[in-house]
Amino acid sequence: MSVENDPAAALAPMPEGLEQVILPRAHDVGGFEVRRALPARERQMVGPFIFFDQMGPGEFLAGKGLDVRPHPHIGLSTVTYLFEGAIQHRDSLGSDQPIVPGDVNWMTAGRGIAHSERTGAELRQSGSRLFGIQSWVALPKHAEETAPAFAHHAAARLPVLEDGGTRLRLIAGEGWGARAPVTVSSDLFYADAALAPGAALPLPDHHEERAAYVLDGEVEVAGERFAPGRMLVFRAGDALALRAGPRGARVLLLGGAAMDGPRYLFWNFVASSRERIEQAKADWKAGRFAPVPGDDKEFIPLPEERIRVRAGTQAPAAGSPTS
Repeated sequence: MSVENDPAAALAPMPEGLEQVILPRAHDVGGFEVRRALPARERQMVGPFIFFDQMGPGEFLAGKGLDVRPHPHIGLSTVTYLFEGAIQHRDSLGSDQPIVPGDVNWMTAGRGIAHSERTGAELRQSGSRLFGIQSWVALPKHAEETAPAFAHHAAARLPVLEDGGTRLRLIAGEGWGARAPVTVSSDLFYADAALAPGAALPLPDHHEERAAYVLDGEVEVAGERFAPGRMLVFRAGDALALRAGPRGARVLLLGGAAMDGPRYLFWNFVASSRERIEQAKADWKAGRFAPVPGDDKEFIPLPEERIRVRAGTQAPAAGSPTS
Protein backbone atom coordinates (compact mmCIF):
# COMPACT_ATOMS: atom_id res chain seq x y z
CA MET A 1 0.00 0.00 0.00
CA SER A 2 1.23 3.51 -0.69
CA VAL A 3 0.35 6.86 0.79
CA GLU A 4 -0.20 9.80 -1.52
CA ASN A 5 -0.15 13.45 -0.55
CA ASP A 6 -3.06 15.69 -1.51
CA PRO A 7 -2.17 17.02 -5.02
CA ALA A 8 -3.39 20.50 -4.17
CA ALA A 9 -1.33 20.56 -0.98
CA ALA A 10 1.73 19.40 -2.90
CA LEU A 11 1.60 22.56 -5.03
CA ALA A 12 1.46 24.90 -2.03
CA PRO A 13 4.71 25.99 -0.36
CA MET A 14 5.58 24.20 2.85
CA PRO A 15 5.26 26.27 6.04
CA GLU A 16 8.58 27.23 7.57
CA GLY A 17 10.22 24.32 9.34
CA LEU A 18 8.23 21.60 7.54
CA GLU A 19 9.58 19.15 4.96
CA GLN A 20 6.43 17.19 4.18
CA VAL A 21 2.79 16.78 5.11
CA ILE A 22 1.73 13.17 4.58
CA LEU A 23 -1.96 12.36 4.21
CA PRO A 24 -2.38 8.70 5.17
CA ARG A 25 -4.29 6.50 2.79
CA ALA A 26 -7.41 5.10 4.43
CA HIS A 27 -8.53 1.58 3.64
CA ASP A 28 -11.18 -0.74 5.01
CA VAL A 29 -10.26 -4.04 6.62
CA GLY A 30 -13.44 -6.04 7.19
CA GLY A 31 -15.39 -2.98 8.30
CA PHE A 32 -12.45 -1.62 10.30
CA GLU A 33 -10.83 1.59 9.00
CA VAL A 34 -7.06 1.91 8.92
CA ARG A 35 -4.93 4.94 8.00
CA ARG A 36 -1.34 4.27 6.92
CA ALA A 37 1.17 7.13 7.12
CA LEU A 38 4.43 5.21 6.73
CA PRO A 39 5.90 3.98 4.52
CA ALA A 40 4.88 6.64 2.00
CA ARG A 41 5.70 6.94 -1.66
CA GLU A 42 7.70 10.07 -0.89
CA ARG A 43 9.32 8.90 2.32
CA GLN A 44 10.19 5.46 3.64
CA MET A 45 11.14 6.32 7.23
CA VAL A 46 11.25 9.01 9.90
CA GLY A 47 14.27 8.12 11.98
CA PRO A 48 13.97 4.34 12.41
CA PHE A 49 10.13 4.36 12.13
CA ILE A 50 9.31 2.51 8.89
CA PHE A 51 5.63 1.67 9.43
CA PHE A 52 2.91 3.72 11.11
CA ASP A 53 -0.77 2.72 11.07
CA GLN A 54 -3.73 4.24 12.86
CA MET A 55 -6.14 1.43 13.74
CA GLY A 56 -9.73 2.64 14.04
CA PRO A 57 -11.47 3.88 16.02
CA GLY A 58 -13.77 0.99 15.21
CA GLU A 59 -16.19 -1.37 16.87
CA PHE A 60 -16.52 -5.15 16.87
CA LEU A 61 -19.95 -6.63 17.45
CA ALA A 62 -20.49 -9.45 19.96
CA GLY A 63 -18.86 -12.62 18.70
CA LYS A 64 -16.43 -10.71 16.49
CA GLY A 65 -12.94 -9.38 17.07
CA LEU A 66 -9.42 -8.96 15.80
CA ASP A 67 -7.96 -12.19 14.43
CA VAL A 68 -4.45 -11.73 13.09
CA ARG A 69 -3.20 -15.30 12.69
CA PRO A 70 0.43 -16.23 13.39
CA HIS A 71 2.82 -14.53 10.96
CA PRO A 72 6.58 -13.83 10.87
CA HIS A 73 8.82 -10.78 11.20
CA ILE A 74 12.53 -10.10 10.79
CA GLY A 75 14.72 -6.99 11.10
CA LEU A 76 12.35 -4.78 13.10
CA SER A 77 10.59 -4.12 16.37
CA THR A 78 6.79 -3.91 16.44
CA VAL A 79 5.28 -1.31 18.78
CA THR A 80 1.63 -1.53 19.78
CA TYR A 81 0.01 1.38 21.65
CA LEU A 82 -3.74 1.60 22.30
CA PHE A 83 -6.24 4.33 23.16
CA GLU A 84 -9.26 2.01 23.41
CA GLY A 85 -9.81 -1.73 23.61
CA ALA A 86 -7.38 -4.58 24.18
CA ILE A 87 -5.29 -7.03 22.13
CA GLN A 88 -3.96 -10.43 23.20
CA HIS A 89 -0.37 -10.89 21.99
CA ARG A 90 1.20 -14.34 21.65
CA ASP A 91 4.56 -15.12 20.09
CA SER A 92 6.98 -17.95 19.36
CA LEU A 93 9.00 -17.12 22.50
CA GLY A 94 5.99 -18.20 24.57
CA SER A 95 4.85 -14.67 25.45
CA ASP A 96 1.12 -14.40 26.18
CA GLN A 97 0.36 -10.79 27.07
CA PRO A 98 -2.74 -8.60 26.85
CA ILE A 99 -2.21 -4.93 26.09
CA VAL A 100 -4.60 -2.20 27.22
CA PRO A 101 -4.60 1.60 26.66
CA GLY A 102 -1.42 3.36 27.76
CA ASP A 103 0.69 0.18 27.89
CA VAL A 104 3.46 -0.65 25.43
CA ASN A 105 4.09 -4.01 23.77
CA TRP A 106 7.57 -3.90 22.19
CA MET A 107 8.50 -7.03 20.23
CA THR A 108 11.94 -7.25 18.66
CA ALA A 109 11.99 -9.67 15.76
CA GLY A 110 15.72 -9.63 15.11
CA ARG A 111 16.65 -12.76 13.17
CA GLY A 112 13.07 -14.03 13.29
CA ILE A 113 9.91 -14.33 15.36
CA ALA A 114 6.29 -15.29 14.76
CA HIS A 115 3.31 -13.85 16.62
CA SER A 116 -0.46 -13.46 16.60
CA GLU A 117 -2.78 -10.67 17.73
CA ARG A 118 -6.38 -11.37 18.67
CA THR A 119 -9.30 -10.06 20.66
CA GLY A 120 -9.55 -11.92 23.97
CA ALA A 121 -12.44 -14.27 24.72
CA GLU A 122 -14.18 -11.97 27.22
CA LEU A 123 -14.25 -8.93 24.94
CA ARG A 124 -15.24 -11.12 22.00
CA GLN A 125 -18.38 -12.22 23.87
CA SER A 126 -19.52 -8.72 24.73
CA GLY A 127 -18.30 -6.76 21.71
CA SER A 128 -15.59 -4.11 21.92
CA ARG A 129 -14.00 -1.03 20.43
CA LEU A 130 -10.44 -0.80 19.17
CA PHE A 131 -8.37 2.33 18.58
CA GLY A 132 -4.61 2.56 18.54
CA ILE A 133 -1.34 2.84 16.66
CA GLN A 134 0.88 0.09 15.43
CA SER A 135 4.34 1.08 14.28
CA TRP A 136 7.47 -0.75 13.19
CA VAL A 137 10.97 0.39 14.10
CA ALA A 138 13.66 -0.82 11.69
CA LEU A 139 16.70 -2.29 13.41
CA PRO A 140 20.16 -0.89 12.62
CA LYS A 141 22.42 -3.19 10.62
CA HIS A 142 24.39 -4.30 13.69
CA ALA A 143 21.15 -5.47 15.38
CA GLU A 144 19.26 -7.02 12.46
CA GLU A 145 20.24 -10.56 13.44
CA THR A 146 19.87 -10.12 17.18
CA ALA A 147 17.93 -12.69 19.21
CA PRO A 148 14.17 -12.11 19.23
CA ALA A 149 12.69 -10.59 22.38
CA PHE A 150 9.41 -9.32 23.81
CA ALA A 151 8.80 -6.73 26.52
CA HIS A 152 5.61 -5.37 28.04
CA HIS A 153 5.61 -2.02 29.85
CA ALA A 154 2.55 -0.98 31.84
CA ALA A 155 1.39 2.61 31.50
CA ALA A 156 2.38 3.35 35.11
CA ARG A 157 6.05 2.68 34.27
CA LEU A 158 6.26 5.22 31.47
CA PRO A 159 7.37 8.80 32.21
CA VAL A 160 4.55 11.37 32.21
CA LEU A 161 5.41 15.08 31.94
CA GLU A 162 2.89 17.85 32.62
CA ASP A 163 3.55 21.52 31.94
CA GLY A 164 1.67 24.54 30.59
CA GLY A 165 -1.47 22.69 29.51
CA THR A 166 0.44 19.75 28.02
CA ARG A 167 0.41 16.17 29.29
CA LEU A 168 3.00 13.97 27.57
CA ARG A 169 3.67 10.25 28.01
CA LEU A 170 7.05 9.13 26.69
CA ILE A 171 6.39 5.78 25.03
CA ALA A 172 9.98 4.98 24.10
CA GLY A 173 13.39 6.58 23.72
CA GLU A 174 14.53 9.94 25.05
CA GLY A 175 13.11 13.45 24.89
CA TRP A 176 11.98 16.46 26.92
CA GLY A 177 14.55 15.58 29.60
CA ALA A 178 13.13 12.10 30.22
CA ARG A 179 13.93 8.54 29.17
CA ALA A 180 11.45 5.66 28.85
CA PRO A 181 12.32 2.21 30.26
CA VAL A 182 11.75 0.49 26.92
CA THR A 183 14.97 -1.03 25.55
CA VAL A 184 15.67 0.29 22.05
CA SER A 185 18.39 -0.40 19.49
CA SER A 186 18.89 3.10 18.12
CA ASP A 187 18.53 6.77 19.00
CA LEU A 188 14.78 7.58 18.89
CA PHE A 189 11.82 9.19 20.60
CA TYR A 190 8.13 8.29 20.62
CA ALA A 191 5.53 10.16 22.68
CA ASP A 192 1.79 10.64 23.16
CA ALA A 193 0.84 14.22 23.99
CA ALA A 194 -2.48 15.86 24.90
CA LEU A 195 -2.53 19.66 24.54
CA ALA A 196 -5.10 22.02 26.06
CA PRO A 197 -6.49 24.74 23.76
CA GLY A 198 -3.66 27.10 22.83
CA ALA A 199 -0.99 25.08 24.64
CA ALA A 200 2.44 24.84 22.98
CA LEU A 201 4.81 21.86 22.91
CA PRO A 202 8.42 22.23 21.70
CA LEU A 203 9.89 19.46 19.57
CA PRO A 204 13.09 17.84 20.85
CA ASP A 205 15.81 19.52 18.81
CA HIS A 206 18.62 16.99 19.35
CA HIS A 207 17.00 14.32 17.16
CA GLU A 208 17.91 14.39 13.47
CA GLU A 209 14.51 13.40 12.04
CA ARG A 210 11.19 14.37 13.64
CA ALA A 211 7.51 14.03 12.87
CA ALA A 212 4.12 14.53 14.52
CA TYR A 213 0.92 12.66 13.74
CA VAL A 214 -2.23 14.67 14.51
CA LEU A 215 -4.68 12.28 16.11
CA ASP A 216 -7.37 14.68 17.32
CA GLY A 217 -8.06 18.43 17.28
CA GLU A 218 -5.81 20.77 15.32
CA VAL A 219 -2.20 21.92 15.67
CA GLU A 220 -0.56 25.06 14.38
CA VAL A 221 2.97 25.20 12.94
CA ALA A 222 4.46 28.45 11.63
CA GLY A 223 1.02 30.04 11.49
CA GLU A 224 -0.71 27.21 9.59
CA ARG A 225 -3.21 24.80 11.13
CA PHE A 226 -3.33 21.09 10.44
CA ALA A 227 -6.36 18.84 10.96
CA PRO A 228 -6.38 15.26 12.28
CA GLY A 229 -5.02 12.45 10.14
CA ARG A 230 -1.87 14.18 8.97
CA MET A 231 1.76 13.34 9.60
CA LEU A 232 3.94 16.44 9.72
CA VAL A 233 7.62 15.85 8.95
CA PHE A 234 9.93 18.61 10.20
CA ARG A 235 13.23 19.99 8.99
CA ALA A 236 16.29 18.89 10.93
CA GLY A 237 17.75 21.33 13.42
CA ASP A 238 14.96 23.91 13.45
CA ALA A 239 13.68 24.96 16.86
CA LEU A 240 9.95 24.37 16.47
CA ALA A 241 6.86 24.03 18.61
CA LEU A 242 3.34 22.72 18.03
CA ARG A 243 0.46 24.86 19.28
CA ALA A 244 -2.98 23.37 19.85
CA GLY A 245 -6.04 24.84 18.18
CA PRO A 246 -9.16 26.09 20.00
CA ARG A 247 -10.37 22.54 20.76
CA GLY A 248 -7.00 21.32 21.97
CA ALA A 249 -5.14 18.48 20.29
CA ARG A 250 -3.71 15.02 20.72
CA VAL A 251 -0.56 14.14 18.79
CA LEU A 252 1.95 11.30 18.50
CA LEU A 253 5.53 12.52 18.18
CA LEU A 254 8.25 10.30 16.74
CA GLY A 255 11.66 10.23 15.14
CA GLY A 256 15.34 9.76 15.83
CA ALA A 257 18.64 9.38 14.05
CA ALA A 258 18.52 8.82 10.30
CA MET A 259 18.73 5.11 9.48
CA ASP A 260 22.04 3.62 8.36
CA GLY A 261 20.83 3.19 4.79
CA PRO A 262 17.52 2.36 3.09
CA ARG A 263 15.63 -0.83 3.84
CA TYR A 264 14.07 -3.54 1.70
CA LEU A 265 10.48 -4.12 2.72
CA PHE A 266 8.26 -7.03 1.76
CA TRP A 267 5.16 -8.13 3.67
CA ASN A 268 6.28 -8.35 7.33
CA PHE A 269 9.99 -8.46 6.58
CA VAL A 270 12.46 -5.55 6.82
CA ALA A 271 16.14 -5.93 5.95
CA SER A 272 19.16 -4.05 4.64
CA SER A 273 19.61 -6.59 1.81
CA ARG A 274 17.32 -8.24 -0.69
CA GLU A 275 19.01 -11.58 -0.02
CA ARG A 276 17.89 -11.52 3.62
CA ILE A 277 14.30 -10.88 2.53
CA GLU A 278 14.45 -13.85 0.17
CA GLN A 279 15.81 -16.07 2.94
CA ALA A 280 13.00 -15.04 5.30
CA LYS A 281 10.41 -15.80 2.63
CA ALA A 282 11.90 -19.26 2.09
CA ASP A 283 12.07 -19.91 5.84
CA TRP A 284 8.39 -19.06 6.37
CA LYS A 285 7.26 -21.19 3.40
CA ALA A 286 9.35 -24.11 4.68
CA GLY A 287 8.05 -23.85 8.27
CA ARG A 288 11.42 -22.95 9.76
CA PHE A 289 10.05 -20.23 12.08
CA ALA A 290 9.18 -21.49 15.57
CA PRO A 291 5.44 -21.96 16.20
CA VAL A 292 3.35 -19.75 18.50
CA PRO A 293 2.43 -21.76 21.64
CA GLY A 294 -1.32 -21.68 22.25
CA ASP A 295 -1.99 -20.46 18.71
CA ASP A 296 -0.36 -22.98 16.40
CA LYS A 297 -3.36 -24.34 14.46
CA GLU A 298 -3.33 -21.75 11.68
CA PHE A 299 -1.06 -19.17 10.09
CA ILE A 300 -0.95 -16.49 7.38
CA PRO A 301 0.63 -17.87 4.19
CA LEU A 302 3.33 -15.93 2.40
CA PRO A 303 1.57 -13.62 -0.09
CA GLU A 304 2.27 -13.86 -3.79
CA GLU A 305 4.95 -11.37 -4.81
CA ARG A 306 3.30 -9.04 -7.31
CA ILE A 307 5.98 -6.36 -7.48
CA ARG A 308 9.72 -6.37 -7.42
CA VAL A 309 11.10 -5.96 -3.92
CA ARG A 310 13.60 -3.13 -3.57
CA ALA A 311 14.61 -0.58 -0.99
CA GLY A 312 11.61 1.67 -0.42
CA THR A 313 9.10 -0.59 -2.18
CA GLN A 314 5.97 -1.32 -0.21
CA ALA A 315 4.10 -4.59 -0.25
CA PRO A 316 1.01 -5.22 1.88
CA ALA A 317 1.88 -5.86 5.52
CA ALA A 318 -0.61 -8.69 5.68
CA GLY A 319 0.50 -9.88 9.08
CA SER A 320 -0.18 -6.61 10.88
CA PRO A 321 -3.47 -5.99 12.70
CA THR A 322 -4.20 -3.31 10.17
CA SER A 323 -4.03 -5.36 7.00
